[in-house]
Amino acid sequence: MSSYKEIVTKAVVGKGKKYFKNTYTIEATNKPSTVLGCWVINNKFKGYKTGEQIGVDGSYDVNIWYSYEDDSKTTVINKQIKYNEIFNVKVKQNADLTGDTDIIVRALKQPTCTKVNIEDDGKITFDIEKELGVEIVGETKMKIAIEEDEEPWEDLDNEVTDEVEKEIDENVKEDFI
Repeated sequence: MSSYKEIVTKAVVGKGKKYFKNTYTIEATNKPSTVLGCWVINNKFKGYKTGEQIGVDGSYDVNIWYSYEDDSKTTVINKQIKYNEIFNVKVKQNADLTGDTDIIVRALKQPTCTKVNIEDDGKITFDIEKELGVEIVGETKMKIAIEEDEEPWEDLDNEVTDEVEKEIDENVKEDFI
């Protein structure tokens, strides 16, 4: 005969990912001749619940290395880009989000510069791609079957018999060392 018990635990009750591609423009102090490189560093973010949606606030630094004065000099532009992304995460059935929930955000694809162009007016445009994953951890209930009939204890035989004890007494030399 078995009965059921409910266990309340924390588990992932919602999960989703989203791909982003954004274009930005930056003005250089000198008129660029050639873009020599673009890299993205210091990606930081934090998730939060906003009504029925999940928000992610974050920022990263973009460094663009370019040459100017007919490729005779170089410099680097540094720009911090802040972002706010909103997710509609599907929540699993019977999940209760009214209580204490944790929002876990992961960068599934770190922000990367995929395209850089020098415009006619000397401004630099660049594309940044990233992919973020969000998990909602909340309380959920699990039902498990309980066996009320305990399994019987097994009788263990004593492995040391009288014959073994007699043989030990006869063959062990007490003054061995």
